[in-house]
Amino acid sequence: MNVLIYLVVAAIIGWVATELMHDRSNLLLNIVVAVVGAFLAGYFLSPIFKVGTINDAITIPTMLVTLLGAVILLAIVRLFRGSRRR
Repeated sequence: MNVLIYLVVAAIIGWVATELMHDRSNLLLNIVVAVVGAFLAGYFLSPIFKVGTINDAITIPTMLVTLLGAVILLAIVRLFRGSRRR
């Protein structure tokens, strides 16, 4: 059951991140963005904010840190992908 809750929360966070960045994606990509964003946030942002990610626990602060990590991930992807689109 915990894995199901984790995937639902990850899908919601990934969806919010893609909406904030005005990207298109599907459910699977939203989950991947949130999970990779959580690992990215855990490595770089958690020491700064002293808050874990959704990999640790599912609370409002951890979801916000994970969301920030997902948005940063999408910005990095857009940076590399953007040069090909133009």
